[in-house]
Parts: sequence; C-alpha cells; structure tokens
Amino acid sequence: MASGSWSEDQFLNGRVTVCQPLTGYRVAIDPILLAAAVPAKPGEQVLDLGSGTGVASLCLAARVEGVFITGLELQTGLIDLAGHSAELSGCQDRVSFVSGDVLDPPAAILEQQFDHVIANPPYMAKESGFPPPDPMKAIAHVEGEAVLADWMTLARKLVKPEGTITFIHRYDRRDELLAGLLITEWAIIMCPLWSKTFGGAARRVIIQANGQRNAETIVAPGLVLHEADGSYTPQVDEVLRNCAPIILSPLAEG
Repeated sequence: MASGSWSEDQFLNGRVTVCQPLTGYRVAIDPILLAAAVPAKPGEQVLDLGSGTGVASLCLAARVEGVFITGLELQTGLIDLAGHSAELSGCQDRVSFVSGDVLDPPAAILEQQFDHVIANPPYMAKESGFPPPDPMKAIAHVEGEAVLADWMTLARKLVKPEGTITFIHRYDRRDELLAGLLITEWAIIMCPLWSKTFGGAARRVIIQANGQRNAETIVAPGLVLHEADGSYTPQVDEVLRNCAPIILSPLAEG
C-alpha cells in the first residue's frame, strides 16, 4: 500500500500499534473484544481467519505472552500492513500473516491444526442490502464468495479436537452461528454484547465452541458495552485499555 495512504494507530494503551488504510474499513472495537474472549495459553497456536489489518491477532499477542498466531487474509495489501504492525508492536516473532481465501486456503494452513480458531467475518449476508462504495470496506462488511457457513466449516476443519472456535458477529445471525458450530460433544456458549442495558438492544454476539467439554449450549448474561452517557462500562474499558480478558463462563477457565 502506498506510503501516506495509511495511519499508525495505537490500541491497548499503546501496547499495540496498527497500520490501517486512511479510507475504507477502519478498526472498531469488535476485533479487540474477540481477542479478549480467546482462552489461549502460552505456547498455543491460534489461527485468525480474515485477519484484516491484524488487530485481533496483535491484541491477543499483547494479552497472552508466548502465544503464536497466524492470520489468514485475502487482501494482500492488508497483509503487508499487518506484518509492519507486528514489527511495530514487537511481536513479529510470534505473529505472522499469510495470503489466502477461506474457500481455498494455502497448503501451509491446511497442513496444521490449531489450538484456537478465531474470526470476525463480514457481517452482511452475501448480496444483501447496499454494500459500501469503497471496495476495501465492502469486502470487510459484505460476504463474498465465502459465506458464513464456509468460515465455520474451515474453522471446524482446522481446530484441534480439544480446542476452541470463537467468532464475533451480528446478534441477529446467531442462529446461523449456532447451526455452523453444533459439533458432537462440543459445548457452545453465546455471549450477547448489549448496548447500554442487559436485555436491551444487542447488535453483536461472541460465540465460542469448546471441545474440552460435554455437549451443551449456554447463553451467558453477556456484556454491557456502554454507560447511559455513551462512555464504555468499566469492564469494557479494562478490556480496551488494559488487556483484560473476557471470561465467557466457567467453560473458559478450564
């Protein structure tokens, strides 16, 4: 990507520096929340599907010292930026990004199995609504050839039997997420992300499948993102500033 067409932005109180395009998709809090919900441990391998500018990967690396992360991304320009971000964030020895499509991953990815697979896929269903006019923003927001079910199929294929799969997505597509992650003898937990009050308007959901537990589906109380004045709640502020984890339930502690 041409010099001057991207910015360097800091997250997690400066622990992470992310290079991102000045136009098109710009980072929101979703990938940061996704990274906080992954129960990764030092020495484990994580695959970030559709890693984009690398925010989720880099935030996870900042929170869990010794974890190794591979990001798979379709847009080669973003891979270059993400790699530079890893260097600026001091984790280039643990975080790498490779070019590939969810429908046709490179052999180097298919030959592995990962302790954790994470994803922040495009939220809009294929051919739905009105995609953003900016091509890069459209790819980030609207499904292409790979639809949500394809993302989950690849995640199931590449995760270890005792691992976890963690997605963040739109709350109104939670039934699709559940259907794609219903794996025999795996536990599933849904964590709604409420706007300002519990049980109010939830636009996002974190959903996690865990192969270390017996089959059950749990709906967690969820997480309230904002106070009445629009500021972040103390719990969310700790995640966004100080690398605090999101403990979905006792499933994440084992």
